[in-house]
Amino acid sequence: MTPTKKGGEKKKGRSAINEVVTREYTINIYKSIHGVGFKKRVLQALKEILKFAMKEMRTPDVRIDTKLSKAVWAKGIRNVPSHPHVQKS
Repeated sequence: MTPTKKGGEKKKGRSAINEVVTREYTINIYKSIHGVGFKKRVLQALKEILKFAMKEMRTPDVRIDTKLSKAVWAKGIRNVPSHPHVQKS
């Protein structure tokens, strides 16, 4: 057996600050948009994406990137993509 040092080096745990994890999700927005009036569909979709991100990231401080917002608005206020692919980091 090899002798061990007293007061040796500590193992460093993982930190969210040091390591950024990126995950991809497909959100089913259709469930929340179905039955909503045409002029409020995109707004409801963005709220649903925000709520999903808050739930997954476990934090109330969530911001939507402008690229995602433009992708949701791309087909107009009425025709919202029903299953957008979203990256979370």
